[in-house]
Amino acid sequence: MFYRHSSAASRNLQRFSRGAEHKSEIAHRYNDLKEETFKAVTMITFAQYLQRCSYEGLSKLVKNVLDLAQACSANEDGPKCGNSLPSIFLDEICQVKELRDSYGAMADCCAKADPERNECFLTFKVPQPDFVQPYQRPGADVICKEYQDNRVSLLGHFIYTVARRNPFLYAPTILALAADYEHALQTCCKESDINACLDEKATAIKEKAKKVSVKHQYACGVLNKFGERTFQANKLALLSQKYPQAPFSEILKILRDTQSTYKECCGGDMVECMDDRAEIVAYMCSKQDVFSSKIKGCCEKSIVERSQCILEAEFDDKPEGLPSLVEKYIQDKEICKSFEAGHDEFLSEFVYEYARRHPEFSTQLILRVAKGFETLLEKCCKTDNPAECYGNAQEELNKHIKETQDVVKTNCDLLTTHGEPDFLKAILIRYTKKMPQVSTDTLLEIGKKMTAVGTKCCQLPEDKRLPCSEGYLSVVIQDMCRRQETTPINDNVSHCCSDSYAYRRPCFTAMGVDTKYVPPPFNPDMFNFDEKLCSAPPAEQELGQMKLLTSAANNQILRHALGKRVQT
Repeated sequence: MFYRHSSAASRNLQRFSRGAEHKSEIAHRYNDLKEETFKAVTMITFAQYLQRCSYEGLSKLVKNVLDLAQACSANEDGPKCGNSLPSIFLDEICQVKELRDSYGAMADCCAKADPERNECFLTFKVPQPDFVQPYQRPGADVICKEYQDNRVSLLGHFIYTVARRNPFLYAPTILALAADYEHALQTCCKESDINACLDEKATAIKEKAKKVSVKHQYACGVLNKFGERTFQANKLALLSQKYPQAPFSEILKILRDTQSTYKECCGGDMVECMDDRAEIVAYMCSKQDVFSSKIKGCCEKSIVERSQCILEAEFDDKPEGLPSLVEKYIQDKEICKSFEAGHDEFLSEFVYEYARRHPEFSTQLILRVAKGFETLLEKCCKTDNPAECYGNAQEELNKHIKETQDVVKTNCDLLTTHGEPDFLKAILIRYTKKMPQVSTDTLLEIGKKMTAVGTKCCQLPEDKRLPCSEGYLSVVIQDMCRRQETTPINDNVSHCCSDSYAYRRPCFTAMGVDTKYVPPPFNPDMFNFDEKLCSAPPAEQELGQMKLLTSAANNQILRHALGKRVQT
């Protein structure tokens, strides 16, 4: 879990040197994936880099790469066969004549050496771009015939559109969405009202794409911001929760392989991302009895559907009769010997054992408990009587649990008792004081996202509420922190965003009023109670009220700065 190498450069050098494992990486991947899947993933790769290019234009680049793959499959010593896959794709992109005309400064990336060239290209990806229209489905009168006569072309256009609109969505997921679309066509083309059937299924596919894309951007953000060590720790906690029956050694194997594929997926290397994810899934399906009773149905699906299915599968049941961890980790008077002999291995096993016993906790909370235990042992193992020092470890670690449970209970009680509008107002007041520099529109956006988290999670059973709440809040906070990098808010926000992944949410919760903020002079026009505030449509009325509220909260900050009492 806690390996010490985490720089972006080492991650990319690993990717660009992987060709040493195979004489020809492109031949190896082509033979693994077979022609249809290889072509689809190649289209995804180009569409995510060159989001403005037409389907026909990208098809030419796909053909070039496919021709090379087939040539290298026949003769691995051929020209360019020894090149890494990322460099093969980027070379094709850099040979596009209209690159500078269409993409401007992105063309400058071509002057860089690998792997910096790829890092440069990644910065130009635009999520949900305005210049790309959503997928336009052919009319009901032609779509079924088109699917029957031109299946590959129809699905190819779907894959192309989804990829260019979602440049951070991993290839395995895009192909799974294409499979969902194909299943929808197969079902709906037998119905009397084809359009109504497809509309319903298309809505579900779009929602799934949006939800998974956010998760993928979040995972890549954690990897890039906090490095491999933190990413591994978080994934270890999640895998241990999801597969509590699996032995530690098997969890570690999947963890190492999973991290490798995330580096490929986050780096835009979708061919290797697809192939390596398929290998992991094949391994897990070959050992279902070891990993989980919940993945049987997934393992019966096609290669393009298995991966996403397994990711979405429920947690397996906890093994019965797991012994308490108190005896192993707190009552053992020789624990310092194990801790000092193999610090990282010790903590990895602690996270595994703790997480598999607590599916009702968020992975972030589990990491806070592990960090708290690590800090306690680092202090106690230096004393004359370590066992006495860490004897109260359970009480200390329970503080982390209570803090998180209290936050969830307080907010869910507020939402349940007062409803969404008042909950949103409370969030706006709270965060206007923490981040008064942020625009009203951005605060409203953040507040609505946090309210949506509450609405989604607070209705869940007790054992699902906490991981749901902190999991989704972490995504909202990360989006806030991403904006902070380009448009700094204040020192408190900067500290919470950068200091610790596991403690990010508690840091924001505990954040007080920004005392360094100097508000603009009081402007009475901010409180303009015109007739529209009461006569406008309900949605506009609510928006106007919320904007007034943030202005009032900012005015309270002004009063606080002047030493006057603030009423909250």
